[in-house]
Amino acid sequence: MANPTQQSSLKVYLRLLRYVVPYWGLFTISLVGFLIFASTQPMLGYMLKFFVDGLSNPDAGLFAGVPWVLEHAPWLAELKLLQAVPLLIVLIALWQGIGSFLGNYYLAKVSMGLVQDLRIALFNNLLTLPNRYFDSHNSGHLISRITYNVTMVTGAATDAIKVVVREGMTVVFLFATLLWMNWKLTLVMVAILPVIGLMVTSTSKKFRKQSKKIQASMGDVTHVTSESIQGYRVVRSFGGEDYEKQRFLGASEENKLKQLKMVKTNAVYTPSLQLVIYSAMAVLMFLVLWLRGDASAGDLVAYITLAGLLPKPIRQLSEVSSTIQKGVAGAESIFEQLDEEPEVDRGTQERERVSGRLEVKELSFSYPGSEKPVLNNISFVAEPGQMVALVGRSGSGKSTLASLIPRFYHHEQGSILLDGVDVEDYTLRNLRRHIALVTQHVTLFNDTVRNNIAYGDLAGAPLEAVQQAASDAYAAEFIEKMPQGYDTLVGENGVLLSGGQRQRLAIARALLKDAPVLILDEATSALDTESERHIQAALDQVMQGRTTLVIAHRLTTIEKADLILVMDQGQIVERGSHAELLERNGYYARLHSTQFEDAGTDNSIEQDT
Repeated sequence: MANPTQQSSLKVYLRLLRYVVPYWGLFTISLVGFLIFASTQPMLGYMLKFFVDGLSNPDAGLFAGVPWVLEHAPWLAELKLLQAVPLLIVLIALWQGIGSFLGNYYLAKVSMGLVQDLRIALFNNLLTLPNRYFDSHNSGHLISRITYNVTMVTGAATDAIKVVVREGMTVVFLFATLLWMNWKLTLVMVAILPVIGLMVTSTSKKFRKQSKKIQASMGDVTHVTSESIQGYRVVRSFGGEDYEKQRFLGASEENKLKQLKMVKTNAVYTPSLQLVIYSAMAVLMFLVLWLRGDASAGDLVAYITLAGLLPKPIRQLSEVSSTIQKGVAGAESIFEQLDEEPEVDRGTQERERVSGRLEVKELSFSYPGSEKPVLNNISFVAEPGQMVALVGRSGSGKSTLASLIPRFYHHEQGSILLDGVDVEDYTLRNLRRHIALVTQHVTLFNDTVRNNIAYGDLAGAPLEAVQQAASDAYAAEFIEKMPQGYDTLVGENGVLLSGGQRQRLAIARALLKDAPVLILDEATSALDTESERHIQAALDQVMQGRTTLVIAHRLTTIEKADLILVMDQGQIVERGSHAELLERNGYYARLHSTQFEDAGTDNSIEQDT
C-alpha cells in the first residue's frame, strides 16, 4: 500500500492534470506526434540489420524472404538493399521529423496555455482573499508563487508527460522489437527492471523534499528584492545598501545551496542508474555471443544496437521523476492558495443608494489568532450628513474601527448598522459601493492621473467629472501644470508626485465616487498647511449630505465635527463636541493643549498604525 506522501503526490498530480483537460485536442495531437517519433527508433536500429547484411550481399532483395510481398507486390521484391537502405533511412528521418514537430509544437501550446491559466487563477484568487491572508503572507512569496512555482508546475504537467510518452513508447517499441527478434535474450534484460524501479522511488522522495525547499528560498529572494525596490528611498537615505546586499546575498546563497543539493542528488543518481543498465548490457552481449545460434551478423548487430538504444530513454524516464516532484511541490503551494477560503460574503441585501446613517452598537473585536481585544464595547450613532471624529493615541483602535465598516475584517460581537441594516447583511460589492475610503497610505497605480482618479467602478467617468473632483480636492492646479495634464503617467505608486499631491489624488478619487459614507483615515496627514486648508474647505463642501468618519491627525481638522470620540486602549473614554470636550478639561483637553504647547509649530498626535 502506498504511503500518504505518495498518495497525496498522486492526488495533487491528478488535480494538476485537470488543468490540461481544456487542451485535450492539442494534447492528443502532440501525443500522436510523440508516438510517431517513438516508432522510428526501432526502425532506424533495424536498418542496421539490412546494412550489415548488405555489406556481404548488396544485390540481395529487401523483401526476398517475405512470401506475401512476392505474391502481392512483386515490384517491391525487386528492390535491392543497395537502393532500399539509404532511401528508407531518409523516409524514416522525415517521418521522425513530422512526429517531433507535432509533439513539441502542440505540447508547447498546451504548456503555455496552462501557465497562463494557472497564473490567472492565482491572480484572480488573490483579489478574493481576506485581509488576514495578506497580513500573514509576505508579498515576495506570493509573487514567487505566480512567477516561479507556476513554471515548475507546468514542467510536471506537460514536459514530464512529453518524456513519459515519447521515451516510454520508445522503450515499449524497442522492447517489442527485441522480443520479436529474440525473446529469450530479452527476458534476461527484463530482470533488471525491479532494481531500476527501486532506485526511482527512493530518489523521488528526495527530489520532492528538496524542491519544496528551493521554492521557499526562491520566495525569500523575491521578497528581499521586492522590499529593496519598494523602499529604495529609505535604503539610500539611511545607508542601508550594505545591509540589503547582505540580506540578498544570504537569500541567494541559501537558494544556490538548495539548488546544488538537488543537482548533487541527480548527479549521483543518473550514473548509478547507468551503471546498473550497462552492467545488464554487458551480460547481454556475453549471452548474444554465446547463444548466437543461426542468427546472421545483421541480426546480431541490429539486436545489440536496439538494446543499446534502451539506456537513454530509460534514464530520461527515471529523471522525469525530479521534474514531476518539483511540479508536485509547486502545485501544493499553488493549490494551498487556491483552496484558501475567499472573503466571506453571506450578505444578500443590496441598496441602490443609502442615506448614510451609521450606528455602531456594543462592538468588540480581536484580530484572528489574538485574544487581546482591539475594540471593547464601542457604541455611537452618526446621522446622515454628520461628521464623527475619532482621536486618540497610536494603537487605540481608531483605524481598526474604520476597517470594520467596509468589512475588511469580520466582527463577531456587536453590530455595525448602515441605514438600519447590519453591514454583514449587505453583499460586499454593494456595501463598499456606499463607502469612500481615503487612508494615510495612498495607493496609486503606474497609470495616468485620470485613470488613477477614475479607478475601478469609476473607470469610464467623463473627463469633466474627473476634473471637477480634482478641482474640489485642490489637485487641478498641479495636474494642469504636468506635461500631459490628466494623461500624465504618475510612476509606480505615484513616485513622480509629492506626498501631498498623492494624497490629493486619493481624495479626488473618493470625491468622484460620491459615496454616502466617507472615511478619512489620517487623510490630510501628508499635506502642507496651505494644501490642508484648501482641502479642508473642499471637504467641508463634500461632507454636506454625507456621513463622514474622520480619524484625526491634527486636531485643527476636526474642530467642526458634530461628534468627537476620544479613544484609548480600544474604548471610548470621552465623547462630545470640540467645545464640550475642552470645557470638560479631560483627556481631549490634554491632547489639545499638548498639540498647541509650542506656538507656531504644527505638532500632532502620533499616527495610528
